[in-house]
Amino acid sequence: MFSKEKATEKLGVLIERIDELKTIKRGSAQFKKWVRDTQVALEHIFGKESRHITDFNKIRYSLGAFSTSTPDHEFQQRYVDGLENAKHVLVSMVEEIQEYWEEKSGKEVTAEDNRLGTASHQLHSSKIFIVHGHDGGTKETVARFISQLGLEPIISHEQPSQGRTIIEKFEDHSDVGYAIALITPDDIGSSIKEPGNTKQRPRARQNVIFEFGYFLGKLGRHKVAGLVKGDIEVPSDYSGVLYVPIDESGAWRFLLIKELKSAGYDVDANKAI
Repeated sequence: MFSKEKATEKLGVLIERIDELKTIKRGSAQFKKWVRDTQVALEHIFGKESRHITDFNKIRYSLGAFSTSTPDHEFQQRYVDGLENAKHVLVSMVEEIQEYWEEKSGKEVTAEDNRLGTASHQLHSSKIFIVHGHDGGTKETVARFISQLGLEPIISHEQPSQGRTIIEKFEDHSDVGYAIALITPDDIGSSIKEPGNTKQRPRARQNVIFEFGYFLGKLGRHKVAGLVKGDIEVPSDYSGVLYVPIDESGAWRFLLIKELKSAGYDVDANKAI
């Protein structure tokens, strides 16, 4: 559990150690310990699957290409440059905490709270973006349900264009707290790797898959859900993504409410009846 003050202090200590590490030869035990200490701190502050850990792990401290004639000072310089990059990334995280985190009254902010965005401006958005294809009936059903929960469904084609291109209009209205992708059987297709296979399966439209991936990258998996209708092919590379089957009984409503609550929304399950 980390409060705003404690999280800032912990990252500050890790940042202070960087200048000392620059004077030590690359590959030292002190450097390896610092990397692990930072990874553990970020996990406890922001959560195990946060983009903060991903950003930190992307930093490289060694040359991507070299030969036997590459001088040792180039390896050392790349190591120092990597540490400098890490310093800027960690400082940015401290600034994020100071600007966007809010202290909870009576208890500290937990890593789960911060992972879900409880302390960020985005959580307070009541806007839910609905990604859809040609199934207008499903789109209207889901939009009405979102409205019943006291949230605002955002459907791109219903927004004024104001002279913008489709992608500009989409980007301008994507500042939401949650996204729901309707994976409905609007297209059919098969893999070209199986030329003799004439069996084609229903698929969602390409714009749906594109926008689905866009929101996964922007909001994170915990703030995106895919509602799947019928026996349809779903994206195979979206590991860990939640898919909720749209059933005739309407149980999908309660599953979706559960996910919205997990993402930090205060919604009433009684409104799903």
